[in-house]
Amino acid sequence: MFFYIIKRLLLAGATLFAILFASYAMLRLAPGDPTRSNLFGSDSAGSAVDAEKGGLMRNTALREKLDLDKPIIIGFSRWFSRVLKGDFGESAAVDPGKPVVDMIWERLPVTVSLNVWAVLITYLLAIPIGVWSGTHAGSSGDKITEILLFALYSLPVMWVGLMLQALLCEGGWKAVFPLHGLTVPDPDNYSIWHLQLEIIKHYTLPVFCLAYGGFAGLSRYARASMLEVIHCDYIRTARAKGLTEFEVIWNHGFRNALITLITLFGGLLPGLVAGSVIVEYIFNIPGMGGLSLLALSSRDYPLQMALFAFSGFLTLAGIMLSDLLYVAADPRIKLS
Repeated sequence: MFFYIIKRLLLAGATLFAILFASYAMLRLAPGDPTRSNLFGSDSAGSAVDAEKGGLMRNTALREKLDLDKPIIIGFSRWFSRVLKGDFGESAAVDPGKPVVDMIWERLPVTVSLNVWAVLITYLLAIPIGVWSGTHAGSSGDKITEILLFALYSLPVMWVGLMLQALLCEGGWKAVFPLHGLTVPDPDNYSIWHLQLEIIKHYTLPVFCLAYGGFAGLSRYARASMLEVIHCDYIRTARAKGLTEFEVIWNHGFRNALITLITLFGGLLPGLVAGSVIVEYIFNIPGMGGLSLLALSSRDYPLQMALFAFSGFLTLAGIMLSDLLYVAADPRIKLS
């Protein structure tokens, strides 16, 4: 296993390098850059010509700082050499002069907390429902469940979020949940239990919007995986040995159906960082999704590249984690 992990780490490093270079090249080749938005500056004194000259001088300095005046290969090599030293640079547009790593760490806990709850709820509900549907395929309960899950899966996140705000948030039909944000105003005015209840109210709708689509999809995958193994010979043998139906389904059937679910689990790590741009935008949550949107709209190269690096690293880590979990789930799979 040690040599396998070393080999995969080397492969992941080369893959991440290729991802970062392709991302940097596409950013540089796309029209526009961070220096275009403030070309004329905002000098109130002096003539418009002086203001324009000052803006041009500032933007020339910024282009040199970001290596935008150099070829793509040279600019990327300089950026990558700084990254190897732990320096991802400073924001050029979203929050000029602030280290992009600090900006990411400020918003990362918000997105992780949202997505961790969404993932837990998704797996804790979707797997039992999917396994039950697979073992009761064709029953009336399975058909009703299938219709409901397909309906959930087909609903757009933006529409669901806006409808929930219109129906259940402050200013809507029933003011049950807060309209936006995750923090409780004036927490000192609440008791411990009341404060916990208010926090749960803030999390309920965003977590539901993040979870319902994955819940519907994952339960269908769990059902399909169970249908593949439930009629295999070893399942009939386990039943013939006198094992209970619970032991047959969960100890023998479900473990062999885990491969598909483990593959899907590998994509969770990058999702924890990327978050959901739509959900965070609708509920005005200052997380990674909103930061990604700001970086994209302002063409903040250092911030965008830092986000690409974090997402690429976590994607490759998720794939490696899936490979290791395959062996734990099925001893017949060998890392060699």
